[in-house]
Amino acid sequence: MASDTGSDTASGTKPPTTSARPVRPTGSLSAWEGMARQYDYWLTVLKRTWRGGVVSSFLTPLLYVVAMGVLLGGFIEGDPDRLEGASSYLAFVVPGLVASHAMTIAVSESTYPVMGSIKWHKTFFAQLATPLAVRDLVNAYVAFVMFRVASACAVFMLVIAPFGVFATWWGPILAWLSQVLVGFAFTTLVFSYSARLKSEEGFGLLFRLGVIPLTLFSGAFFPISNLGPVLEWVARLTPLWHGVSLSRMFCVDRIDWALAALNVTVLVTLTVVGWFLAVRNLDRRLEV
Repeated sequence: MASDTGSDTASGTKPPTTSARPVRPTGSLSAWEGMARQYDYWLTVLKRTWRGGVVSSFLTPLLYVVAMGVLLGGFIEGDPDRLEGASSYLAFVVPGLVASHAMTIAVSESTYPVMGSIKWHKTFFAQLATPLAVRDLVNAYVAFVMFRVASACAVFMLVIAPFGVFATWWGPILAWLSQVLVGFAFTTLVFSYSARLKSEEGFGLLFRLGVIPLTLFSGAFFPISNLGPVLEWVARLTPLWHGVSLSRMFCVDRIDWALAALNVTVLVTLTVVGWFLAVRNLDRRLEV
């Protein structure tokens, strides 16, 4: 055998070599430890980007509520039977707008930033070179986006509180949790979508055919019963409607617990499915 090897070398023929695939981390860290190891990175990101998010996350929605709910709402008669229990149009539109705002932040933070971490500045590749697994990358990113969603919705609800749109003191707390749940569902689902895309052109399709129709026809601005029987049921199948329904019923204190349980079940299911898809798609995308 030694003579065969020697003759190959002498003749200038290199022995065949096999390229071993790099060993990928398989999740030896716990979920909490995996997120904790990325705390300093996401804290740095937040310190460098929070100023740019102040207008889009806080000021613009507040001005929108004042324009739609206070000014325009002054011309709309507040009939609780037609406004799903809300005593005024302001009380009707605010819970839906905040839920819609949670979706908008979740989608915005889970599109271009995710592609940037894969395609442009390759942050995910750098993080994966450490003991972190793909699961840890997804968990930390979702946690970061949820901090943005939760803080923006909390400030929104606090600013609106003096307008007298909340029927109870505990309702807005449950409404805020439902808005955070909306953020979870859209963050994981859109993350899984972004992890598959090779070009950012697909985001235009997502915003035009996804975000805008969901915002307009989710019941945030008017009761979905105005859409007619067929489109009303189509609206009920959308994830944002479930978030708007939860947020509004808690704020106006007209709670249908069976419907609330259905809304929570749908949003939790979408969150779980989205998380598994996000981990799978990102793992396939980061294969080397």
